[in-house]
Amino acid sequence: MHDTPTREVFWNIRPIWLTYVLLAPVLAAFFAGVWNHVRRWRAGKPIQRVDNWRERLRGFFTDAVAQDQIRTGDPGAGMFHILLSWGFVALFIGTTVVFVHYDLHLPIMQGWFYLVFQALILDLFGLGAMVGLLIAAYRRYVARLPRLTHGLARDGFFLGALFAILFTGYMVEGLRIVATQDPWAPWTPVGTAFGRALVALGVDSYEQQLAWHRSLWWFHLAVSYVFIGYIPYSKMRHMFTSPAAVFTRNLGPAGRLEPLDMENSETLGVKTLRDFDWKDLLDLDACTECGRCQAVCPAYAVGKPLNPKMLILDMQRQLSQEIGGLPWQNASGEPQPIIGTSIDPETLWSCTTCNACVEACPVEIEHVAKVVDLRRFQVMEESAFPETAQEAVRGIEDRGHPFRGSQASRRDWYADLPYVRELAGVGQAEYLFWVGCAVAFNERAQKIARAVAQIMHAAGLDFAVLGEEETCTGDPARRIGHEYLYEMHARQNVETLNGYGVKRIVTACPHCFNTLKNEYPDYGGRYEVIHHSQLIRELIDAGRLPLSKTEFERITYHDPCYLGRYNREYDAPRAVVDALGTNRVEMNRSRRRGFCCGAGGGRYWMDDNPGQRINVERAREAAATGADAVCTACPFCMLMMEDGLNTVAAEQGRDPVPTRDVAELVAAALEEQQAGDQRAAG
Repeated sequence: MHDTPTREVFWNIRPIWLTYVLLAPVLAAFFAGVWNHVRRWRAGKPIQRVDNWRERLRGFFTDAVAQDQIRTGDPGAGMFHILLSWGFVALFIGTTVVFVHYDLHLPIMQGWFYLVFQALILDLFGLGAMVGLLIAAYRRYVARLPRLTHGLARDGFFLGALFAILFTGYMVEGLRIVATQDPWAPWTPVGTAFGRALVALGVDSYEQQLAWHRSLWWFHLAVSYVFIGYIPYSKMRHMFTSPAAVFTRNLGPAGRLEPLDMENSETLGVKTLRDFDWKDLLDLDACTECGRCQAVCPAYAVGKPLNPKMLILDMQRQLSQEIGGLPWQNASGEPQPIIGTSIDPETLWSCTTCNACVEACPVEIEHVAKVVDLRRFQVMEESAFPETAQEAVRGIEDRGHPFRGSQASRRDWYADLPYVRELAGVGQAEYLFWVGCAVAFNERAQKIARAVAQIMHAAGLDFAVLGEEETCTGDPARRIGHEYLYEMHARQNVETLNGYGVKRIVTACPHCFNTLKNEYPDYGGRYEVIHHSQLIRELIDAGRLPLSKTEFERITYHDPCYLGRYNREYDAPRAVVDALGTNRVEMNRSRRRGFCCGAGGGRYWMDDNPGQRINVERAREAAATGADAVCTACPFCMLMMEDGLNTVAAEQGRDPVPTRDVAELVAAALEEQQAGDQRAAG
């Protein structure tokens, strides 16, 4: 009788046909909800996001299945989510096995497969899911993590329903085991423990066990059915939308914005939700409300009105109101402007485009691209953007750079450096040194250009500059939202560079670096673009730069967003600092978790309210390291950090911590080494 391990599928349950009758409306509600979401996404514009299946599947298994992104930076969240999701995936597979075994009459639920998978593995995975639910509840209602305070009542319902499904499932399993004296009970340790506990609590007669089992079985089924049917209409739809968003994520460079078709676009930028593409609308439904984007957003950290989580959820709410999300909702069907309806203009202009939110998002939601698309409409169609940003845009239009009041020319910084040649005079050079507006027109930042030129000259490199032929890359205009102005400058610069046959470009500005490397290829500008920290590292490793030790004993390095998160360069600047013989100390937030200086997205040219200055927040963190100097590899970061450190020093009543670019540190070490060599020779 007990030779083949198995169990009766519907033991003690009658009538069985009722389970199928009840399932029909559940499935109808479920698939109607799924189709409703698909219908919402189809309202967006077309975009290609199902190409390169190999790479997409690799990311899908890494982030959606193995959940690598969820585990990164928050082990607690990773643990509970893996326990919970993998537990329910295993239980779903187990339910599928029952369907194949019972309904399709294929006897697979028996033998060693039954004992190992259907009994032991499902038993343990179910327990893991319960532990995951308890961890999730603890984080929300006991630890009360700030980023998880949204929708607590609703989350409580979901967590309670899932716990009830698992708990009653174990009770049902345990009652079957004790009532039938199942000989395979040791293979189901958790279910057996539940059964014995119920016996100890007084459910010890066979008749009681039958009655309890039957009642709990139908209750378990009812809760499960209600939960399944409600999934598409609730936050729990992310079980399906999040993997879809991960699969259709952007495979291109993180620093590349999608070009705007100026000639064929009915609307420049995004005015209504229907102006987004379908992946943008999928993103709105994919949000898990985990708040990771909120936790890393520099604007939110200093009290600005931007909360990237609510940015997505507010647009999601508007999407439901316009196209419908629940059966009882009376959708208006009328597209409304996003700005002024679900998003306040001040929220839109608070973004630094630092990409921290996108980096932290476990489901690949593309917040920054949406912000820029919304800005494009405000700038090019409405002319509704901050006055200081308008002045920067006018400066790019009129002067080729956004720095108001600067009397400098692009030649001033090298007027006394005879080894700096212009490309127009030499025709060709191995390296073009792309200087950038901040370095050329800010007196403090000009020292960076001189340092880079000094280093390249000392290493014997063949390089030249464009001089007055260089103009703004257009990056500030593009991130502010003026796509037309950006495109005009991009095409002009590509024509100039290609005309000289430029192959290799070195730049000291991560914003120029990102634009030249990732965005100019859209206009025929394909070059080998090198950040100056990368070049300096190569020269040091090759022994072409004899350096003395830097004057600073302790240095902390600030990661520029457009070099780090956008282009994954974290090591080269640190290697340069380490080569100077200093003690490098890290800030609490560094590398992928680095905190923005506040200059990106055109924010350098916008005013900050008192108490909402991102650079001051970052400067406090830098000063707290006790470093003798703060080092960075971006002129904007250097200027913002210098200003922030001056403010912190005034608050603390002491001298400000000095700020240096990596090139300045190396150039000073070069000079000291050369002076030492001369002293030794003389």
